[in-house]
Amino acid sequence: MNTPLINDTFLRACWRQSTPHTPMWLMRQAGRYLPEYCATRAKAGSFMGLATNPDFATEVTLQPLERYDLDAAILFSDILTVPDAMGLGLSFEAGEGPKFAQVVRDEVAVQALQVPDMARLRYVFDAVASIRRALNGRVPLIGFSGSPWTLACYMVEGGGSSDYRHVKTLMVSRPDLMHRLLAVNADAVAQYLNAQIDAGAQAVMVFDSWGGVLADGAFQAFSLAYTQRVLAQLKPSHEGVPIPRIVFTKGGGLWLAEMAKLPCQVLGVDWTVNLATARAQVGDSHALQGNLDPMVLFAPPERVAEQARAVLDAFGAPHVGSGTGPTHIFNLGHGISQFTPPEHVAALVETVKSYSQGQRSHAPK
Repeated sequence: MNTPLINDTFLRACWRQSTPHTPMWLMRQAGRYLPEYCATRAKAGSFMGLATNPDFATEVTLQPLERYDLDAAILFSDILTVPDAMGLGLSFEAGEGPKFAQVVRDEVAVQALQVPDMARLRYVFDAVASIRRALNGRVPLIGFSGSPWTLACYMVEGGGSSDYRHVKTLMVSRPDLMHRLLAVNADAVAQYLNAQIDAGAQAVMVFDSWGGVLADGAFQAFSLAYTQRVLAQLKPSHEGVPIPRIVFTKGGGLWLAEMAKLPCQVLGVDWTVNLATARAQVGDSHALQGNLDPMVLFAPPERVAEQARAVLDAFGAPHVGSGTGPTHIFNLGHGISQFTPPEHVAALVETVKSYSQGQRSHAPK
């Protein structure tokens, strides 16, 4: 586990230290757009067969690194492993997304919820340890979880939703029940991420995928407060090595200034946010991560490159030299689409590396 890192640009950028290029990784970088992923998934028999088998999870986590010169790996898993371990019965139907056999919509269901025994998630921690061994110091490994609010959306709705009718009804009509549900989720997520850190995750990320569906005021009370509760419980380091935290709220641009008060090192932003504006709002407190619209990757490679340069230009000159200063981690504004041409991703990665190196050569020292 103590293998020295060959490429530490991602971690350096998390800590707002200078790097020779803007590091990058992609949300859902291991996924269905890669034919090799589809082949491994077919061998596994199902999505959960893939996610619960540490060997398969390791194989697909490393696949994008074989194709592309990325600066971090992210654990292959699903954000719904925690509620599944609570006994809600997670399944994935082809073309339909995740479904829970049991939903949490009334007092009886909410009161029955407990932080799950982390032994039920051993397969995730075994995968983290396996991936770290397989990486052998090549790049850092990111662990992750869904945010308490995002998990609650799936738990109350029973799956994905277009209008969040059930979860918002519960939130407004019985805020006491929603707060209990979110408190259990927050404590479970904190234990889950700490166990990933113990297993070898070198950074952790909280995906608040549905925070942006909330009204102003409700976001602070039902999403941000519980993300804060998670972060407050996380181990700051492991075996003497500090562990950076990343928080990403899709649709959260409105609340960036408030999110900048969170005890994390990196704030992720979606494509609706201008990076120069975000940089001005956040100031020097956090690194920024993002934020190319994933749909750009369907355009011809030369247009992909043009849009990638625009994102890098929007952030502006990164910190160079000693000490700390503004840093940027290039990513998409949300997960990569399963229909994305792999060769367009290659054009993106090459452009980000070469253009961001050029930015640094012209930056004032």
